[in-house]
Amino acid sequence: MNCRAGCGACCIAPSISSPIPGMPHGKAAGVRCVQLSDDNHCGLFGKPERPAVCSAFLAEADVCGSTREEAIRLLDWLERSTGLVR
Repeated sequence: MNCRAGCGACCIAPSISSPIPGMPHGKAAGVRCVQLSDDNHCGLFGKPERPAVCSAFLAEADVCGSTREEAIRLLDWLERSTGLVR
């Protein structure tokens, strides 16, 4: 599966504990990454400073669903299911 252009769910819904340029302590779940553009594209895509966890994320139907809204819900559910969000 390819990423949906302008989705950005993976840059909003999950927590990221790795430092991100502009977010040295990572980001909490539900917080928009500062590198996400207004049209929901990653400003670090393909750049060496992009966190490894972001580069390793692959779009999969199980986590991305069929719409951006579904992706947000699925990623939020995964975050809560793993006990990372209280």
